[in-house]
Amino acid sequence: MAERSTAAVDVADNSGDEPLTAKADEATADGTAEAQDKTSSEPQGTDGERIGSRPTLPTPDLHSGHKLARRYRLEECVTRLDGFSSWRAVDEKLRRAVGVHLLPADHPRARSVLAAARSSALLGDPRFVQVLDAVEEDDLVYVVHEWLPDATELTSLLASGPMDAHDAYQLVSQVSQAMAAAHREGLAHLRLTPGAVLRSSTGQYRIRGLAVNAALRGITSEGPQRADTEAIGALLYAALTQRWPYENDAYGLTGLPKGVGLIAPDQVRAGVHRGLSEIAMRALANDGATASRQEQPCTTPDELAKAVAAMPRIRPPEPAFTAPPEYQRTTYQQGSYGRPPSGPVPTQPVVAVPPAPLQSRTGKVLKWAVSALLIVALGLGSWQLAETLIDRLKGSEPEE
Repeated sequence: MAERSTAAVDVADNSGDEPLTAKADEATADGTAEAQDKTSSEPQGTDGERIGSRPTLPTPDLHSGHKLARRYRLEECVTRLDGFSSWRAVDEKLRRAVGVHLLPADHPRARSVLAAARSSALLGDPRFVQVLDAVEEDDLVYVVHEWLPDATELTSLLASGPMDAHDAYQLVSQVSQAMAAAHREGLAHLRLTPGAVLRSSTGQYRIRGLAVNAALRGITSEGPQRADTEAIGALLYAALTQRWPYENDAYGLTGLPKGVGLIAPDQVRAGVHRGLSEIAMRALANDGATASRQEQPCTTPDELAKAVAAMPRIRPPEPAFTAPPEYQRTTYQQGSYGRPPSGPVPTQPVVAVPPAPLQSRTGKVLKWAVSALLIVALGLGSWQLAETLIDRLKGSEPEE
């Protein structure tokens, strides 16, 4: 099995990688010590991946409150490493949080970082954290990218335990499809770690640092598709088992026991989905790891995505049924609520109250009818009386 290691101090950033910590590795045979990332064992896989030299370079002397292009205000430095720094910043023009990578214009990797950032920006795939700007200005090169405060790193998700089969299926399906699309455009990641994968509140996975994170650290590979495919397999393995599929501990996960080789996830932990276990082993195709299962290895993200798509769809688990609580008869008593009385209930004397006279609707109608008749009668009587008076007045007039 190809063991993954690096002798470089590689402290990753919150905007695309792991926390800012490092530790000293065990002493080598000649008595020297190698510094190794606490959270990362960078791949040195069978595809001939090479990690560039990391000389000690001065980082730009900037501070919180510094403004780039009269627009991007630096807020918090999250990484200072190997001549570059990474910041959480604010885009004052659009009033939103952004991430910024900064390095001197004369840095040996400045040109490759600019090229990687501009190529990544042209992809425009929403499954990747987008590069918003890549500029060389005032002896500085800076790359501005999205900042997603509501998303959760895969590192944090795995810290709480292994994923269920549906979540692991969604992870490998979405990440493999996204990386297949990137490779069709000639872009590789080469640093696809748990810190580079984010899950949004809607369950969508997004990948950050495409091409840029590798360029910042001088990571190259002769087989980029194989490297990214194996990295996806390692992510799936970790999601199924909460173990890193190599002997070294990495990303807060415990590695496999030394000397046992790469064993299938369903042999590491009980209850692992067998189909997903097969997929992980096909992606981690090194030293004949899949020979015992007689499965063809997946050496490109596209092959891996097709293998996942050919599986029977894994549905989300049914929500657990919770029986409703038993009906509790509620009693009301002075001094207690919802509790049965502890003693005899005092009785109150009952006073008979005579019923109030009711006024029916028919009675109201009769009243109105009688009133109307009286009004009509009075009107007729007045009219007849007036007519009689007029006749009498006419009869009493003298004749000429």
